Amino acid sequence: MTTLESEAELRGCYEQPNDVVQRKILARLDQHARAFIALSPFVVLASHGPDGADASPRGDAPGFVQVLDDTTLLLPDRRGNNLIDSLRNVVAAPDVGLLFLVPGINETLRVNGTARIITDTDRLTPLSAQGKLPTSALEVSVREVFFHCGKAMIRSKLWQAESQVPRQAFPSLGRVIADQIAGVDAEAAEQNIEEAYKSRLY
Repeated sequence: MTTLESEAELRGCYEQPNDVVQRKILARLDQHARAFIALSPFVVLASHGPDGADASPRGDAPGFVQVLDDTTLLLPDRRGNNLIDSLRNVVAAPDVGLLFLVPGINETLRVNGTARIITDTDRLTPLSAQGKLPTSALEVSVREVFFHCGKAMIRSKLWQAESQVPRQAFPSLGRVIADQIAGVDAEAAEQNIEEAYKSRLY
């Protein structure tokens, strides 16, 4: 088994990126990045902390991530499982990566930068949903932003209806948790999850 141990060895396995690919990486949000974020209902937040790397899904109505200016984003932290993995990571190491998706569009938007956690009520109020403020928000200072080509989406056929898996093809989350944790009742777990989906989204 061959293991690559240096960037030089890694680069030796790949062609050099062309000039356009390198020059498309911007230091601020242009009108196209702003428009894409306004359309996006889903972003993956990548962070790194004492326990290693982490990627967390974040979703809400399109445009839930606010663009404050050309180099600043505000990402609300909606109700979740209270593990606060990403937030703990940001406290330890502020570098984050964001991957924005828009249903039906194969290209994605990548934003990398540094984040800090804010809890000021006046800053959180514009991020309210269904009358509820998020507990906190990440203010992200943009370092680089660029559009990623659609090859991954095209290969995965993610947005094609015929690619959707029938729900019964995989166990419910309640069943999975009951199988993973001794003493958990699958039906009770499922009822709790369904109630959370209905009344504890915000």
